[in-house]
Amino acid sequence: MPTEDQTFNRLSADDLKQHGSEFEHCKFINCDFQGAYLSNLVFIDCEFQDCNIALCDFKNTGLQNVVFTHCKLSGVDFSKTRDFLFKVRFADCLLDNAIFYRKKNKNGKFINCSCTETDFTDADLTGTLFDNCNLHRAFFGNTILKDADFTTSYNFTIDPDANMLKKTKFSVHGLPGLLTKYDIVVK
Repeated sequence: MPTEDQTFNRLSADDLKQHGSEFEHCKFINCDFQGAYLSNLVFIDCEFQDCNIALCDFKNTGLQNVVFTHCKLSGVDFSKTRDFLFKVRFADCLLDNAIFYRKKNKNGKFINCSCTETDFTDADLTGTLFDNCNLHRAFFGNTILKDADFTTSYNFTIDPDANMLKKTKFSVHGLPGLLTKYDIVVK
């Protein structure tokens, strides 16, 4: 039976497991799950606020409509999570070195996030908003970016020939990130 409509403050991974393996409409505030093994859990319509989830192992964990705000998620491998109904949104999060390899996260949101060296290879990010995100050395390869919006994001390098771009939005200031492979100077 799922744990529903609960707010958890300052939980550790061990504390979390005592509350069950499925959470619906729950809030997790100021929790420290850094490096924890949180596999085979399910989070549905949950929110994580001000949590440290860096290097957490989410193997076979369900993340269905989960929102992360002011969280540290560096090094999290989202490619190991369940594909079924995978939907995540991020605001003011640290996602450096995170992995979204082959994940489908249509209409996702990355708002004011640091995504340095984050791997989006083979991901489907159709309609995803990258609002004011630092995408320095983020990996985009064979990534579906139809209708994605990079208008306010920066430091990205995206090869239009190696990714699927259609009606993808960029600002004029982002054009150099699309032309990097040509080794030209845009002023």
